[in-house]
Amino acid sequence: MLQGFFQIVLFMVILVAIAPLFGRYMAIVFLGQKTWLDPVITPIERLILNGSGVLSAKSMTGRQYIQAVLISNLMMMVFVLAIFLLQNRLPLNPTELNAPSWDLALHTVISFTTNTDQQHYSGETTYSYFSQMGGLGFLMFTSAATGIAVAIAFIRGLTGKPLGNFYTDLIVSITRILLPISIVGAIALLIAGVPETLAGPAQITTLEGANQTIALGPVAHFEIIKQLGENGGGFFGINSAHPFENPNNFTNLLETIIMLVIPAGLIITYGILADNPKQGWLIFWMVFILYAILIFITAWGEFQGNPLVNNILGESQPNLEGKEVRFGPALTALWAVSTTGTMCGAVNGMHDSLMPTGGFATLSNLFLQIIWGGQGTGTAYLFVFLILTIFLTGLMVGRTPEFLGRKIEKREIVLASIILLVHPIAILIPAAIALAFPETLSGISNPGFHGISQVVYEYASAAANNGSGFEGLLDNTLWWNLSASFSLLAGRYIPIMALIFLADSVARKQPVPETTGTLRTDTPLFTTVTAGAIVILGALTFLPVLALGPVAEAFNLIPTL
Repeated sequence: MLQGFFQIVLFMVILVAIAPLFGRYMAIVFLGQKTWLDPVITPIERLILNGSGVLSAKSMTGRQYIQAVLISNLMMMVFVLAIFLLQNRLPLNPTELNAPSWDLALHTVISFTTNTDQQHYSGETTYSYFSQMGGLGFLMFTSAATGIAVAIAFIRGLTGKPLGNFYTDLIVSITRILLPISIVGAIALLIAGVPETLAGPAQITTLEGANQTIALGPVAHFEIIKQLGENGGGFFGINSAHPFENPNNFTNLLETIIMLVIPAGLIITYGILADNPKQGWLIFWMVFILYAILIFITAWGEFQGNPLVNNILGESQPNLEGKEVRFGPALTALWAVSTTGTMCGAVNGMHDSLMPTGGFATLSNLFLQIIWGGQGTGTAYLFVFLILTIFLTGLMVGRTPEFLGRKIEKREIVLASIILLVHPIAILIPAAIALAFPETLSGISNPGFHGISQVVYEYASAAANNGSGFEGLLDNTLWWNLSASFSLLAGRYIPIMALIFLADSVARKQPVPETTGTLRTDTPLFTTVTAGAIVILGALTFLPVLALGPVAEAFNLIPTL
């Protein structure tokens, strides 16, 4: 147990050391300052921007920015959907896979375009190399860049600056952030043992003399953008529990760090862009503490093991079900909280086998969406909670709330409320319908309290644009593919539209001079109040679901004397 907690502490130290470096680098990029990549990247960007006519484009209004996001994403969906449906006629298909069903193809393309990467299939038996590289790999870059662009536009608006140009932000996010790190990371994974080949599956003879087919593929470059872009969709069905995606402790550490650096770093980026680094650091530490608490809860539950099993054995044993022995309970717990906290969704163990404390922590992450949050949009959600906290504290003292020198009024509060209300609607309504028809719709493989968690988790994962699942759920059906697609779309695009409108509204306001009565938001007291508001709002919305799922399951596991 001590070794496991030492590994977790070591990881946290590395995260705290690296995340600010990424945050400062991203701030430099979006402030338009020079970087050491300029000699290589600038000519490529100029070629792309000149060729597309974006270079001379002016800053967009909120409506124009939203239109650019929706139109570009729709075109990406159509392009990749065509690749899926024509898969059997396209090259790089060594196993001669047929095209998937239309509903599975539609769900997959929506899932990857929304940066969710929820998978109702096994990659090695469903999609060809061309589909995974040319379709899914393409969306892994563009969907992550879309999230970063929206977050930067939101931060600009909050600080009174023009929103910027979506297409410029999209391209810069890829060329300056995602692509360079992915190249270096892919080489590191390749050296560490992750394969990168276009050869077909390997045929081997086992020690028992039986024939076995080992799936291969261009995995290394796919794996790094899967983690860096918080995509999470695995090349193989069992994701980062597969030894070709995550072969050893070094790759496990690298992939865990990589999934966190951008969302954690963006909080520091905000502080620099807003010219208030102190507030950026206060918010960073607030999220870090919540993150550490959930890791401790999850890891403690896994180390304590299943009470029913321990009662039979007569001694306490850690819960190793659903885990890779090379990682064990500690690194599996760390990954589970990190992947649901960042909206990455990749897994190195099966969440369906987590103890109820792990189910509670992972579901809580999906419900709150701010520990550390989605690629870009998670940072924006943090400031939505911040704005609501300012509104609540303003009501307490009888003042019109202000944030960064601009008044927060009815329009901003309505938009912030929409952002937070869409999430439970996209989860609870379809989950209630699925649970109302357990025999025909739900696909539950583990009845009882755990089955409720399975269903709710799937929709929470879709609405939060996370993509992970409890698994064990029979989800490749017409109902699940279409209903999850509804949650994917609602959870991605309605909040994005509201975020941009909110930022545009704040940017148009005249700044208000600071007085002695102005509520400062860069203090430990206000940050603590914000943390309380986040927990209370999350509890009021989702506590009944948690009580019916992991909490009830935990009580059910207590041995009767």
